Amino acid sequence: MESMEAFELKHVLSGFQERMAKIALFDPLFELQRKKQTDRSGAEIDMMELGLLTLLFFFEQKLMRNTKAGVKQLARFLHQTVEGRLALGPEEAEELARSIVQTFRPASGKKRSFAFYNWETGREETVYTSILKASSFDAKENAQYYALDEDGLELVFATKEFYMEFQLSIHQLLLRKQLEKGEFQGALRQINEMRVDVEALQERMLKLEHEIKRSIVSEETLKRYGSLLDDIYVRLHRENDEFEELRQFVKETRERLLADSLKPTPHNAYEYILRIANELEKVHGEHTALLQRSMELKNQALHAAKESLYYTGMASFNFEQDIASLVIGSPLPLEAMKGVLAPFIGLERTRTWSPLTVFAEQNISRDGEGEEREEAFPELTGDDERDGFVRSRGKLFLALMTDLLERLERAESVELTEVVEAYGGEATAQLLDSRPFYDFWLILHQRSPIGSAMTEREEDAGPSGMEEALRLLGSRSLIVEEKPDVIRVSDRFHIQNMSVTWGGTGSGLR
Repeated sequence: MESMEAFELKHVLSGFQERMAKIALFDPLFELQRKKQTDRSGAEIDMMELGLLTLLFFFEQKLMRNTKAGVKQLARFLHQTVEGRLALGPEEAEELARSIVQTFRPASGKKRSFAFYNWETGREETVYTSILKASSFDAKENAQYYALDEDGLELVFATKEFYMEFQLSIHQLLLRKQLEKGEFQGALRQINEMRVDVEALQERMLKLEHEIKRSIVSEETLKRYGSLLDDIYVRLHRENDEFEELRQFVKETRERLLADSLKPTPHNAYEYILRIANELEKVHGEHTALLQRSMELKNQALHAAKESLYYTGMASFNFEQDIASLVIGSPLPLEAMKGVLAPFIGLERTRTWSPLTVFAEQNISRDGEGEEREEAFPELTGDDERDGFVRSRGKLFLALMTDLLERLERAESVELTEVVEAYGGEATAQLLDSRPFYDFWLILHQRSPIGSAMTEREEDAGPSGMEEALRLLGSRSLIVEEKPDVIRVSDRFHIQNMSVTWGGTGSGLR
């Protein structure tokens, strides 16, 4: 059985012939580079650059569907392009054009050959490339016309940069195709390449952050970086959606392989799909962090750059030079002066009196007459005072006051913590979860010192809840004082601890 190390080595060398074929496309350009040519002034000519210009010339002719492009047309193009840079006449330009065409398409008419040792198969191999092909021949002009062959088109496309930000999307597409074909070994390596792409994007994001903080010196630069970050976020968001689809696809593939586990699978496919799922989750996690980083970069770095730009402008602002000299030295017309001075003039504010004020509620009292303190508790009016809620609350207040007075008979003071602990049993625990229990203690604290005299003005109106409890005091009164600690009865109710003591007779009440 083939070991895992041997398999990994075999997979590393997989596709070696195709990669060498890609390198073979550039062989004619390097052959041109080795040629030594000089112009009329003795300056050296870089033949590789002229070779690339030749490829671009024939590519443009293909785009324009021009089938009559030969050595003479190429010579005119090169002569116009290098004019002012190289001292070439029409004859020298045509000679260079003929040499370049023969390099791309040998005079023998055969394809270019490129020999190499194939480390995957262990033998010498040769690949053949055809950059230019003969398209037509003009007998009258005795002119041969050429066009880009398939390899020539591939070479032109290979010289155009594939932007780094698209590499991850390309690998995602390749991964999906490999999973669909069941090539799980190649898919695992594809995920590793995706991880490298994500790490490269992380480094670029870090460099971009430093560049933003260092390079933003104008509003135009700020807008340019803002647009760049928007594009990065949109691309990362699209890649994240593709990751979600890939994860779902891997999950479905794993479930299908598990269902077919009784059937023999080559190279232990289920083991590989588990590794693929695990590695894909790791790469997806790193990419998600990168997406979050792009949002933070947009929010934080651009915000910091805006502030830096603002304070830089404030530090370099000179009122006399930028405003006073502009207004007085020009001088500016009145309409322009309004525009210059507008940012330095505050909004107009005027104190006015509204006639509607006479209809507002007013406090009428004679001089020296103080406001009377309202000792009675606010009541519900009309039929609402006979509501069941008021009656049940009055009964609860009466029971709580009775228990409090019994405790005061046995001790000089009673703290709320003691009462809460006493009510913590199973029979009375629900009392601590009801709002009226805390209302009772809040009323005592707010009206301290509190006595039965407070109910004298309310007896004709009937009981409202607290009055019946206060009648138990008789001529006595209670004083309620706060304590520094807070009682956390439950997640819902917290209350300040307090102590209750006797306060004397009711005649001393205010």
